[in-house]
Amino acid sequence: MIAVANYGSGRPVRIGADVWMKQLAALTGGPIVWVLAGTVLVVGVGIMVYERKQNIPLRPAYFAGILAESAVYAVLVAGLVSYLVAAVFAAAPSPQMAHDLWTQLALSIGAGLYEELVFRVILVGGLFLFFRWMFSSQTTAYVTAAIIGAAVFSLVHYAGALGDPFALDSFTFRFLFGLALNVLFLVRGFGVAAWTHALYDIYLTLGLFG
Repeated sequence: MIAVANYGSGRPVRIGADVWMKQLAALTGGPIVWVLAGTVLVVGVGIMVYERKQNIPLRPAYFAGILAESAVYAVLVAGLVSYLVAAVFAAAPSPQMAHDLWTQLALSIGAGLYEELVFRVILVGGLFLFFRWMFSSQTTAYVTAAIIGAAVFSLVHYAGALGDPFALDSFTFRFLFGLALNVLFLVRGFGVAAWTHALYDIYLTLGLFG
């Protein structure tokens, strides 16, 4: 979808987390695309080998269940977070559409997958492993990783030349939304967190929240 959106465009659209991953891969000094592709291939093959050894089957119905569950979470999380932010600041931040519908849908799905991979799997997962080593309580490790991860997730939206101007209400919204996604990731896994994020962005794009 990104390739189609960028076809013939003089100003290509990119997903922020995708750019960060490529910049990180560039530090290796090798071809970026091959580094990323090789990493995905190694991890993917490793997961497949592990699942085969554990006799974990692929059940297509589970994918539909994940989408349905995430669709509900997207509405509940957005409603709760919006209510809390509105109660504190007397107004909830309203996202602005900067692109056409097709591009916005591509960015919505991409943000859900890429940002959840970066912020939930790598950041929060890594923080949890670190704090589990530091603290005797696994609950303390979970809570600490979730809070720090949510703060970083919110702050990164204001970093760099293309970042948004900092505003306390939008920061709070993103922090609480990130915290909810962290809880979903730690309790329900990457798939549910990624699709909750993506479907929430799609709801906004389609104007389903009014």
